[in-house]
Amino acid sequence: MIVEQIMKTEVYTLTPENTLNDALNMMRDKNIRHIPIVDEEGNIVGLITSHDVKNALPSCVKEEDACSIYETPIEKFMVKDIILGHPLDFVEDVAMTFYESKISCLPIVSGGKLVGIVTTSDLLNAYIELTGAHQPSSKIDIRLKDKVGTLADVLILFKKHYANVLSILVFPDAEHENSRIISIRVRMMNPLPIIKDLRDHGYEVLWPNVPGVNV
Repeated sequence: MIVEQIMKTEVYTLTPENTLNDALNMMRDKNIRHIPIVDEEGNIVGLITSHDVKNALPSCVKEEDACSIYETPIEKFMVKDIILGHPLDFVEDVAMTFYESKISCLPIVSGGKLVGIVTTSDLLNAYIELTGAHQPSSKIDIRLKDKVGTLADVLILFKKHYANVLSILVFPDAEHENSRIISIRVRMMNPLPIIKDLRDHGYEVLWPNVPGVNV
């Protein structure tokens, strides 16, 4: 999946000359937390977030001081050294950028112009859709030996039960260095026959750990 598939293309922007009050009003009216700042040619020159706005406003100010702060151009508060993305970037790479750089949004630029924006909410929604967690389904976690062919063997059993696999995730096994935890989500509400079959074939099912099912 690429960024173009999950980014918001309706991006609300301001200019460096707009005031802090303009940013506050836009965030409230549009229910957003991030505003890219663009120049007259549409080039992105900064970014202001709800966190930046909150930090700009003292918790207690005199009335005359408060008025001047609200009317201050947002150029004074915006982040100028920002990270940018491209519509053809992979979502996984963008997620890593969010994680490593500890950011909450990524303006998307193509041909030097702002074309979209991706936020942590967009990444979360993409993850939910990719894993199929939003659909009626069941999740089965299995510990497998880290060797060629084991996952294929397991999937043969799922096929035997006509289980429609929605997603497969592979995690490191913190307890066994030579194993991996395989999380398989299937479109069925009663996975007990599959669980029993997996255990009958010697596979260690970690979740769901159903009492009474043959171990």
